[in-house]
Amino acid sequence: MANPVLVEVTRGGRVESRHRGAAVAVDAAGQIIFSKGDTSAPIFPRSAVKAMQALPLVESGAADAYGFGDREIALACSSHSGQPEHVALAAAMLKAAGRDADALECGCHWPFNMKVSTRMAASGGKLTTLHNNCSGKHAGFVCVACHLGHSPAGYINYDHPVQGLVRDALGDLTGAHYGVDTCGTDGCSIPTYAVPLPAVAHGFAKMTTGEGLAPARAKAARRIIEACMAEPFYVAGSKRACTRLMELAPGKVFAKTGAEGVFCAALPEQGVGVAVKCDDGATRAAEAMVAAVLALLVEDEALRDGLRAIAGHSISNWNGIETGHLRVTEALL
Repeated sequence: MANPVLVEVTRGGRVESRHRGAAVAVDAAGQIIFSKGDTSAPIFPRSAVKAMQALPLVESGAADAYGFGDREIALACSSHSGQPEHVALAAAMLKAAGRDADALECGCHWPFNMKVSTRMAASGGKLTTLHNNCSGKHAGFVCVACHLGHSPAGYINYDHPVQGLVRDALGDLTGAHYGVDTCGTDGCSIPTYAVPLPAVAHGFAKMTTGEGLAPARAKAARRIIEACMAEPFYVAGSKRACTRLMELAPGKVFAKTGAEGVFCAALPEQGVGVAVKCDDGATRAAEAMVAAVLALLVEDEALRDGLRAIAGHSISNWNGIETGHLRVTEALL
């Protein structure tokens, strides 16, 4: 079935672009409480599940052994903007394990933050793997390997012990199958697995409540979610959607974006997880979709208004002239 149009972009009073997609909200018991589109089709959650992938960092004892607090744990869950604070903290995490940027196998790219990239280019700054948006997650993987006595070399490979721990955590949280037959390669070179949206949303609901998890895993999961909500800048960066969503109501919203139009979130007080996928991979549409679904679920009126402001807003050009609007459709509302 074709997914419904969930987001539109207008210009001059006309609809210029349409974004189709699917969205789902699931409680900790696995009950679907909201659904739009074909949510049964497996999708690659990509970076949206970094909080799940960070479980071994906490469960193994590596985070405590290396003295990591909320900021380090949040960075291990991040797709950061490559701002100086992000780069410095990733380097410090590696140093705690006796390693440096050479241990990272994520590759390098220019920082997402345009001002940072422009300054680096103008000053002749050296681009390293630390600037990769996934360097915090990869630093976490290196730390897990070192703490458990494994060589970190090849930690990105399917058969490395660290990735085995990640698969175990993902499977326990989502109840989905994680194997070679569902595996692809993520942008940062680690394995990524195709699973249905409800499984991902259920996993985040379980992370916030601990329902269905062993006590130690439930405690680690909650610690990760709370760290991200306490340090939203380290999950993304200045003016990024993840950071903005969590700053709206500290401690009430967890949010994490993924590549190709995936976005996940959770409402800890309600024990609900949310997962959306924009078919064409548009980030702007995924941001609107997840904010709109959260707005439908939250009980706090001020928070609802803030979420709606992210879900629908005016668009301006480089001269600051309003050119149109981004809005969610009646199909989603």
